Amino acid sequence: MSNNTREQLFRSEQPITGAEAIVRSLICEGVSVMFGYPGGGIMPTYDALYDYQHLLRHILVRHEQGAIHAAQGYARSSGKVGVAMATSGPGATNLITGIADAYMDSTPVVCITGQVGGKLLGTDAFQEIDIVNISLPITKWSVQVKDVESIPEVIARAFYIARSGRPGPVLVDVPKDLQFGKSLFQYSKCDMSKGVKVKPALNMFQVNEAAKLLNSCSKPLILVGQGVTLSKAEDELLKFAEKSGFPVAATLLGLSAFPTNHPQYVGMLGMHGNYGPNMLTNECDLLLAVGMRFDDRVTGDLSRYAKDAKVVHIDVDEAELGKVIRCDAPIHADAKEALLALTEKVTMRSFKDWSARFTSFMEEEKHQVIDGQLYPKQGITMGMAVRTIGEATNGDAVVVTDVGQHQMVTSRYFPFAKRRSLVSSGGLGTMGFGLPASLGAALGAPNRTTILMVGDGGLQMKIQELGTISTENIPVKIVLLNNNFLGMVRQWQELFFERRYSFVEMSNPDFGLISQGYGIPYQKVTEQHEMEDAVKKMLEHNGPYFLEVQVAKEDNVFPMVPAGCAVDEVRLR
Repeated sequence: MSNNTREQLFRSEQPITGAEAIVRSLICEGVSVMFGYPGGGIMPTYDALYDYQHLLRHILVRHEQGAIHAAQGYARSSGKVGVAMATSGPGATNLITGIADAYMDSTPVVCITGQVGGKLLGTDAFQEIDIVNISLPITKWSVQVKDVESIPEVIARAFYIARSGRPGPVLVDVPKDLQFGKSLFQYSKCDMSKGVKVKPALNMFQVNEAAKLLNSCSKPLILVGQGVTLSKAEDELLKFAEKSGFPVAATLLGLSAFPTNHPQYVGMLGMHGNYGPNMLTNECDLLLAVGMRFDDRVTGDLSRYAKDAKVVHIDVDEAELGKVIRCDAPIHADAKEALLALTEKVTMRSFKDWSARFTSFMEEEKHQVIDGQLYPKQGITMGMAVRTIGEATNGDAVVVTDVGQHQMVTSRYFPFAKRRSLVSSGGLGTMGFGLPASLGAALGAPNRTTILMVGDGGLQMKIQELGTISTENIPVKIVLLNNNFLGMVRQWQELFFERRYSFVEMSNPDFGLISQGYGIPYQKVTEQHEMEDAVKKMLEHNGPYFLEVQVAKEDNVFPMVPAGCAVDEVRLR
């Protein structure tokens, strides 16, 4: 877009419709891709969008939940704000699960919904729903536009709120009569919004108090959360870790913020995390938590979690400090700024003996769990499939997962070599997230390969988005790890419910016929010797590709910290 054209978009000399104001506001915010589904309540805006297709690409999904998950995937891979649009009533309510997912995972998205005209509000009109109050608990801001003149200001504020401080979802509801109404247009980006929690100023007293603990510990561990990625603090984390000598572990959403091949990386935290960090957490005398929230899947039984450790906690959201566990040295700050300041204060040290403990546990985990998963004697395991793809891509891919066993296996075994490489539903654990999120992630990182790892249960929750991928020729590489079970539920039923498999076995369709129906190339792998060539063929294909891998039917994911147990009560089998 030329500067002259861009300047013309920011203001109008003649009145324009509210619908056009919405579209122009999005373009002024730098939006180039959005996801949506038209309907009566948002139709005027879709009509306005018709004239701006050369500036703003709209992806027609097959379900509104697909739009919000695609917007999430786009935001997570690109670092930009994702945009989803839907009509009133069921169109708006179909966004709710994705909005909740974005809220729990701190993903910046702006949702624009149509609404019945002002005179019909409160009358239970056709497709009227109070989406503002429905979404209020799961958004940073949910608002209904009251007059056509305020549309640019509201949207500018929406984008500011979505991306500021701790990012998250915002919903803007626009009655239909305001979309038809006219007003002069002038767009100014928002740089401050009353009542919004913005990035706090770094408190050097907090930094100095934390540094005292960091420099006096003997058994430290860094806990890396997604806040590192959100604040673009990967370089600062690496510098701090290398100077301090502290071992580094990551939460699920913290993966790819620190190189998994770095000698100080000791593995993933949590229920299906690595043996070492889980076993040794309760021996630590210091935990440095960076942009993570001590989720129950990380801590296990809180009454027995890290009782001997001093806790230094860095978070941009003050509400997280001390919310779950006590915090000896809170730092209410942006992770990038806090790590930079702490690196100046921390003493350069080495923890050879302490680090050797993690290595010892890793060797035991390799012997009891990892080797059998990555190099099975017969059949194909999920771990073998992930290993083959990781080796073929050298860890340089955006990996999207759905939710379940495949999610945990992928997180454990993919060699994340670059930042912003994992897109997964963490806090809400939304099955059906993967396929639509992968198409958004591919558009958000067009110069990288995007691979979807998905199970047969989650895939079928949003399988219609194959139509979107096919129509738009989005080059997602879909890898279905098919065990014909709702695998994670089955695993729990095996381990904790006496193998009473209650409604978890799947009678699946012919995925090859479905893929063929959408015009997407397909291959099925059932033998080990087929795997490497199949992955190579998939990666070399220019466009979307569907690879089905038949994996062991009753394979389990270990290690595992059973629910309610202490973090060091780890099962290896």
